[in-house]
Formats: sequence, C-alpha cells, structure tokens
Amino acid sequence: MKTSIFVYWIARIIAALIMLQTLYFKFTGADESIYIFTQVGMEPWGRIGVGILELVASVLILINITAWMGGVLALGLMGGAIMMHLTILGIIVKDDGGRLFIYAVIVAVCSIIVLLFNKEKIQMLLKRFVKPS
Repeated sequence: MKTSIFVYWIARIIAALIMLQTLYFKFTGADESIYIFTQVGMEPWGRIGVGILELVASVLILINITAWMGGVLALGLMGGAIMMHLTILGIIVKDDGGRLFIYAVIVAVCSIIVLLFNKEKIQMLLKRFVKPS
C-alpha cells in the first residue's frame, strides 16, 4: 500500500513540475513557445490560454481532493500537445531533441496514473450525474 501511495504522489508531483516549469516560457513569450503556437495557429491567445490551463491543472493535481480533476485537465492538454506534435510540429521542435514531446508523454502517463488511482471516485461521480436512459 505504501508503494502505491508513493507512486501516486510521484506521478502527481512529476506532472505538476513539468507543467509548471513550462509556464515560464509560455508567459514570458520565449522564442520556442511563440514558434510552436504560431505553427499551430494559436499565437498569442493559445499560448497564454494553455499556460493558464496548465497552471490550473498543476494546482488541482497537487491537491488531494481535486487531483483527479487536475489529471483530467492535464491529460486533455497533453493529448492536444501530443496530437500537435504528431500532426503539425513534428516530434523534434527547433532542435530540442524531442524534449517537449517527451515531456507531454510523461505528463500524460502521470495523469493516467492519477486517474487510475481515482477510478472509484470518478465512477461514483459519473453514476451520480449520468443516469441510464
């Protein structure tokens, strides 16, 4: 049991740290961030909006009761990032060696771990709000 709690916390911390670390580049308008969001047609509103959503996801994922919400939001954001890399940007962006793509995959995997640990909570919530027809 202690190992599973450790894995759960590590997944949450890694996801939050990666997302928080990238905020500096999004919010300061770093060349790489501007390039990426220009390529996908979302500069500047997408860069700032995604940054805000990543900040929210990071905070939510670190708070025990809202970790599942942060996991859902982070997984959605990283799903979008991964798709942009695979369809528009390419895995390697501006000679980064695929670092940003790898970060997105790591956050996505960590988010899935968070969601798996909260499976019962999510199922109870769905049963409460989704009534069978």
